[in-house]
Amino acid sequence: MKAKQLQSQKGEASSVLKEAKQGTETREEPCYRQRAEAEVWTERMLTALENGVKGGKWYSLMDKAYAVRTLEVAWGKVERNSGSAGADGMSCEQFRTNQSRYLLELQASLRAGSFKPEAVRRVYIPKGKGGQRPLGIPTVSDRVVQTALKMVLEPIFEKEFLPMSYGFRPGRGCKDALREVDGLIKSGHTWVVDADLKSYFDSIARTGLLDRVKEKIGDGRILSLLDSYLGQEIMEEMKSWVPMMGTPQGAVISPLLANLYLHPLDVMMMEMGHKMVRYADDFVILCRNREEAESALAQVRKWTEANGLTLHPEKTHVGNCLEAGQGFEFLGYRFEAGRRGVRKKSLQSLKEKICGKTKRTRGDSLKRIIGEINPILKGWFGYFKHARRTTFKEVDGFIRRRLRATLRKQEKRPGQGRNLSDHQRWTNAFFAEQGLFTMVVAHAIASQSR
Repeated sequence: MKAKQLQSQKGEASSVLKEAKQGTETREEPCYRQRAEAEVWTERMLTALENGVKGGKWYSLMDKAYAVRTLEVAWGKVERNSGSAGADGMSCEQFRTNQSRYLLELQASLRAGSFKPEAVRRVYIPKGKGGQRPLGIPTVSDRVVQTALKMVLEPIFEKEFLPMSYGFRPGRGCKDALREVDGLIKSGHTWVVDADLKSYFDSIARTGLLDRVKEKIGDGRILSLLDSYLGQEIMEEMKSWVPMMGTPQGAVISPLLANLYLHPLDVMMMEMGHKMVRYADDFVILCRNREEAESALAQVRKWTEANGLTLHPEKTHVGNCLEAGQGFEFLGYRFEAGRRGVRKKSLQSLKEKICGKTKRTRGDSLKRIIGEINPILKGWFGYFKHARRTTFKEVDGFIRRRLRATLRKQEKRPGQGRNLSDHQRWTNAFFAEQGLFTMVVAHAIASQSR
């Protein structure tokens, strides 16, 4: 029976593993070339970027941002991402009906210098422990303009960013950052500074951020437009206000600006010889001993205070991750006692998603339910496939219990699907035959392929 399960799931698991590797391999071309859209960045401009421009600053960029072809490509990106309507109520579907007219209007206002960003619609999304995270939804027009700005600016700053930065960058991602952390721990860098920036996006000093932009950008129209986006009005139900600091979460341009603001920290850590791995505002510093780690933390604390940021006192600590109770969490994983496991929050999040798809009251067939949860399971396994095997056994058992309870409900019988008769009637093999993705099996296949 085990052999049958292995055979039936081998193709699926292999596919998941293949997908998991995509996007994590280092490409030969530099990051800034990967972000250089041909509609904006000609070979002549890229050569200038590689060789350096006079005075180190770029001028005459606004005309690249409002070029019709740039706006068309930017709109294509916005359309693919879709998303909710902003404060003006216009959806992507509505914008599409008259996209040529809207894009020409955007071009005309940008060229004339009369373009003004509209208010951002404030919504809240749930986060761990019952809290809520604020998120701003710009209008479709603002998303198009921000995307165009990003297409113009990103290669310039990508040229400067360091390898220790992994978040929101081309050809780099979570798995690359985790791989770097693994390698550093194995090389003896087991003393870790686990740092957490409190309300980072809302704490960025606007003047300091614009000063960093001005180091490379000399086009006053670009700077003015960025400034107007940083000072966008926020609307929430019947009230509105203008924030005095921060960069809006949800804005297309925010990840680039957030990376730019922390770039000097990257430079300082590199110059001091510290091994830092950063994913946006989430970073760890891996050291060989306690003294080095405490020194690194002191330098980080000094830098953050000087730049208007705050280290979370309860979420920032120094410890030897080889010892029990001194581990750290990074990008969904927990590193502790020489092991790499799934953090409790990440595991709980998966279970909550599965619970939402397997409510006992839904009347759908087992096949349909499995069809809905399989993509979730495959994606989760693709990311956490390096966790301990016991985790996958726990997840598989939880899912099958949920499905057994659903089957009992459909038969109008009470119970949670935990008794022996349910296990004997709806065996593990039964669910495998129904097409349920099994993580233990996928992990076994992955282990064989290493």
